[in-house]
Amino acid sequence: IHINPEMLGKIYEKHEKASKKYLLIAEYYSRKPEKLSYRGFEDLLYKRDFAGEFMDKFPRFKLLDYGFVYHRDSNHPQDDINWFLLEKII
Repeated sequence: IHINPEMLGKIYEKHEKASKKYLLIAEYYSRKPEKLSYRGFEDLLYKRDFAGEFMDKFPRFKLLDYGFVYHRDSNHPQDDINWFLLEKII
């Protein structure tokens, strides 16, 4: 979420190479890329469909599961984030 979108291709490639079987992506989600203010700064927080972009770039990865973490969950407090578990099909 703090990576400049122009660098995401390189970051996705590093994740693909580092993954032997699974990849978990847990970030803020938006169907359309968004740029948000972060602690008073611009160009430091981005929301988008990171998992979808990753699977489009690397079709060997398939979606296994996904979910949402809610900030009001008293058992597991966290920001509102979506998570996606991908499997690398070899």
